[in-house]
Amino acid sequence: MAKKASSFAALGGLVYSTDGGRHCPDCDQPVAACICGQSQVAAGDGIARVRRETKGRGGKTVTTVSGLPLAGDALKELASALKRRCGTGGALKEGVIEIQGEHVELLLEELVKRGFKAKKSGG
Repeated sequence: MAKKASSFAALGGLVYSTDGGRHCPDCDQPVAACICGQSQVAAGDGIARVRRETKGRGGKTVTTVSGLPLAGDALKELASALKRRCGTGGALKEGVIEIQGEHVELLLEELVKRGFKAKKSGG
């Protein structure tokens, strides 16, 4: 059984300060300066890259759209619209829209129609 420290010196100089007040558990910033709730736009060249992937998905084909200059709710709405357009399911993971199946050409046309610069990426 471990012995309890009887003095602050026994703690090895550990000091705890609440000068900054409450901090956000996600971004470790003071609550007043929290950046978690703010929408963040992905840094990039503004070109949406559409590619077909099968690696690491058990042989299933997925079409991914990355590099979109949108954030938060706008990206979620676009993902929903693209899934409806393709008539399939999908997901939004870390700023990348994943659509089940091979829909590269259809997604390229839809993104250009919506005013995005889009190009085919990978083979």
